[in-house]
Amino acid sequence: MQSLCHLSTTNGAPLLKTSSWRKIDRGLFCTFSGSSTFAELFSDKGFWGKNNLEKKGDLSVRAAWRFFGGKNGKSTEASIERSEAANEDILLFFFQLDLGTRVQYALNIEQYDMAKMLRDKLIEVETDIIEQQQAKRGSSKSEAQDKEIKILTLRADIQKAIETENYDLAAKLRDQVSMLEAEALAASAKALAFENIKYAFRLGQQVQHKVFGYRGVICGMDPVCCESKSWMEKANIDKLSRGPNQPFYQVLVDFYADPNLLVAYVAEENLLAIEEQDKARFDHPYTSFLFYGTDTAGDFIPISELREKFSQPRHEPPYDENDNDSNGDA
Repeated sequence: MQSLCHLSTTNGAPLLKTSSWRKIDRGLFCTFSGSSTFAELFSDKGFWGKNNLEKKGDLSVRAAWRFFGGKNGKSTEASIERSEAANEDILLFFFQLDLGTRVQYALNIEQYDMAKMLRDKLIEVETDIIEQQQAKRGSSKSEAQDKEIKILTLRADIQKAIETENYDLAAKLRDQVSMLEAEALAASAKALAFENIKYAFRLGQQVQHKVFGYRGVICGMDPVCCESKSWMEKANIDKLSRGPNQPFYQVLVDFYADPNLLVAYVAEENLLAIEEQDKARFDHPYTSFLFYGTDTAGDFIPISELREKFSQPRHEPPYDENDNDSNGDA
């Protein structure tokens, strides 16, 4: 596993406003401070060991590679698809897994007070993850239902305005109804997309970017673009043939292709599946905790928790009769 990162306020790497993270030993260490005060909790109790936490309290840092730039130290155009939100989503997921493991370890060694504190922090993280997922989906069905209720109320107000011959008010209320109807339709369509979407790529699959050429591995997906409007403008999403209303993928970018990109958020139309014979070694610091390893086809095998997060089935590589025949001959 490559050296992961250092804390920096330069280089334009993903900003994690309430988190700091770095490599310890052979694993990835992650703490989230700020309102949750994880740093103070672990530092005071010595759970992580002496000097493992460098600072307490609120942190605002950038997570950056120790190696800067692509070729000749220059950042690539691919940086427009760098996603701070996707990176933070992955780190939250790791922290959830890590806390769950440490809760179980504390119970195994009968450290019940520590287990309770860790469990409380795990609940906080899981709550944040749920809120993040709901924000992505735009509250899906509930948002559409809320708008429908408002529409019914406004229609009743329109009727009252007409009965009292207040036609100016009735006209304004009709405009509000038209706007809410459009918003309700969009919310319903988004909710439907989350329920019925079919993805062209799967978790762990090796892909290549059509425009920038780098290799990557799929580690997450959304049925539509869930990034901010400012991110979409910077990434020129409106220039895509399918725009933002297509699946978008969290992609781990090959370390040797662009050591600064880390995690990209890529539209489905900009990705190509890599043929088995073209698959080569892939290096990224996140693969060790998101995947078990690689399958016979050279793609990565997602851990069960990652599949559950995105409601994706287990993938079995196609059966190769030639391999079976060669084994029989041997």
